[in-house]
Amino acid sequence: MADNVTNELLLETLKAIQGKLADIASNIVDLKADMRGMKGHVAAFMQSEVTQDGAITSIQLKIERIQQRLNIVEG
Repeated sequence: MADNVTNELLLETLKAIQGKLADIASNIVDLKADMRGMKGHVAAFMQSEVTQDGAITSIQLKIERIQQRLNIVEG
């Protein structure tokens, strides 16, 4: 009889562990999806940075040309 109770208790415990592992696996899937989203946002941010850097460089070159034409070049 004690073996039967022990086996039932063991089976219950294993089922509980299995349920918790399923929850953890589900959470991992959700986290992976969130990470993919974050990677996409970071990539978009980096692309925006590259675009802004190009625009700033273009503006700097235009300012330098204007300064040269007006003979107000510094240094």
